[in-house]
Amino acid sequence: MKVAICTLGCKVNQYETQALEQELLHRGHELVDFEETADAYVVNTCSVTAVSDKKSRQMIRRAKKNSPDAVVAACGCYVQTHEEEAKSLGIDLLMGTNDRARFLDRLEEAVKTRETVADIDDALRRRTFEVLPAGGMANRTRAMLKVEDGCVNFCTYCIIPYARGPVRSLPMDKAAEQVRALRSQGYRELVATGIEISSYGHDLKDGTTLIDLLELIAREGGEMRIRLGSLEPRTVTREFCERAKKLPTLCPHFHLSMQSGCDATLKRMNRRYDTARYYESVELLREYFDDPAITTDLITGFPEETEEEFGETLAFIEKCGFAVMHIFPYSVRPGTKAAAMAQVDMSVREERAARAAAVAERMHQGYLARCVGKTFPVLFEQDRGEGSVGHAPNYMPVTVGMKGLHNTVQNVRITAVDGDGLRGEPEET
Repeated sequence: MKVAICTLGCKVNQYETQALEQELLHRGHELVDFEETADAYVVNTCSVTAVSDKKSRQMIRRAKKNSPDAVVAACGCYVQTHEEEAKSLGIDLLMGTNDRARFLDRLEEAVKTRETVADIDDALRRRTFEVLPAGGMANRTRAMLKVEDGCVNFCTYCIIPYARGPVRSLPMDKAAEQVRALRSQGYRELVATGIEISSYGHDLKDGTTLIDLLELIAREGGEMRIRLGSLEPRTVTREFCERAKKLPTLCPHFHLSMQSGCDATLKRMNRRYDTARYYESVELLREYFDDPAITTDLITGFPEETEEEFGETLAFIEKCGFAVMHIFPYSVRPGTKAAAMAQVDMSVREERAARAAAVAERMHQGYLARCVGKTFPVLFEQDRGEGSVGHAPNYMPVTVGMKGLHNTVQNVRITAVDGDGLRGEPEET
């Protein structure tokens, strides 16, 4: 059968879609673009914000409208947390964020029988990590390895613990096996991803932590670069930095989750740190790594946030000097504690997001400017126009005026800032 998949949301969703695609091909099915005619359409949904919910519904409706005779299936976080709403969309197969093999079994059955199936488990009862095949699709240079699932932080604004359940970690022996497989397949970079990778190992009960996993990946991965997903500040200790610094393939790009630069707001969010602990992590990373790219997330207009509190956040992000920021006006998630708090008007949330974005852009351009004159090993991923584009270890995009560099690493001397990225010249070898 022909299957088309639309993926919304985070890198974990992207990883899980890749696993579904690999298994579909293994079973002899054909993958087609989502806009093409197919026997089955799969929407891997997201529910991190209200906008994510809306996009999930839109893609489901688009599939049903474009191909009314096809089976439309949905999985992922939106389905897991909005089962009844999802059912009202007329979906043929609904499953949540677990048991991908059974999902494909059900998909094959649905195409044959045209029976409607809804099979949503209780995510909070999950205890076992679902091992899926790691990798990327053809012609890609970077592969993802899902090393963790679930979260037990229960931040007051977040629905994800209810969508993904408690922390479950990829066992170290399985991690080693998958890293070796990715290395043999020719990938040049591995992205360690998960819902909350800072909690890696908590469920293993043997003292294993994220840095132990990274050391294993470095041993088994050879020259394959290691890139990290989002980190919590508690992860960044002096011991972590001392050990991480010794890993020659670890990229100096650290996405350090923040959400607010105001202690009072962080407390309402139920974040497990204050600004002092967060800044300690920033300073440690800069002590051990040469001008690392420290990136972050920010929520503006969180419930009860005052103008004074937002001003504290603006001052704090300036102090941290982020390379890149991802900024979101607060989005109400029904069922969370923050949904019952006093809400800030949406126009204020968006206005604050715009002000923060202006500061973020200035810091971003400053970081790019510091890269000019330096030489970076760039992993090239695709041709673009008359040249090639790839990423430096700090994840800044780099363009050169030479084509045909796909999946190669070239030393590039940075000559200029180019919009939101960099331009350079390959050094002769």
